[in-house]
Amino acid sequence: MSLKLEALVTPILETMIKAGEVVMEVYHSDFEVFGKADQSPVTEADRRGEAVIEAALKLIAPNIPIVGEEAKSEGKCPDISGGTFWLVDPLDGTKEFIKKGSDFTVNIGLIENGTPIMGFVLAPAMNKMYWGIKGIGAWTAEIRDGELTDQTSIKTRTANPENLVIVASKSHRSEELEAWLAHFPGAEHVSIGSSLKLCLLATGEADLYPRLGPTCEWDTAAAHAVLLAAGGHVEVADGSPLSYAKDLKTFLNPWFLCRADVNFDVPSLT
Repeated sequence: MSLKLEALVTPILETMIKAGEVVMEVYHSDFEVFGKADQSPVTEADRRGEAVIEAALKLIAPNIPIVGEEAKSEGKCPDISGGTFWLVDPLDGTKEFIKKGSDFTVNIGLIENGTPIMGFVLAPAMNKMYWGIKGIGAWTAEIRDGELTDQTSIKTRTANPENLVIVASKSHRSEELEAWLAHFPGAEHVSIGSSLKLCLLATGEADLYPRLGPTCEWDTAAAHAVLLAAGGHVEVADGSPLSYAKDLKTFLNPWFLCRADVNFDVPSLT
């Protein structure tokens, strides 16, 4: 499939802003929390956000199938054997959303032959947008009155072993993670929710993000694309790149490590 990715950017950014507005409408309401089959929480924001995104993507790129987190949880998954498809997570960081925190995101990623080639991440409570196209570049912008402002190009930084910043999950700490972090006793640790962890590496604010716990492909695809476009890398335990469409039943990821500086040597996750 031959895609002119840059032509898709403006309509998708507009879609992201609309989805973010819907999510924030729910955020400011007295919303209910439901449980999915896997016991993870879901809200009306997840469902309404995905509906906005799905409708828009069908108009913007009608030939590209869409794998949405909420649709998949209801047993709906299109044929993605062509190798190119969207991965949509309308609300990553639902737990933070429920707690009325600010670090939750809206995510759209485009996968081609197992690799994220374009991604969009919106933190609507922070009025912050991130996006990137692999091989072209990555950017961030503020949102004011429904419009993008202060657009800035972003890129990863060179790691300084004397001044490392490692991103770790707020709600997912384990013995294995603590053991890996022990290799860097002098590092600063930053905790933030959702796909914003990868975005911190993309903007040059952090160096490493180890994830030694469960995630699904829609959790990572968009921010993974932004990080790749900004010069970073995401690898699994054997050092090979994290890929997509690995298990079409669960869409689960293995443990992975995000690196801002691809030349910085780090210990294996195992």
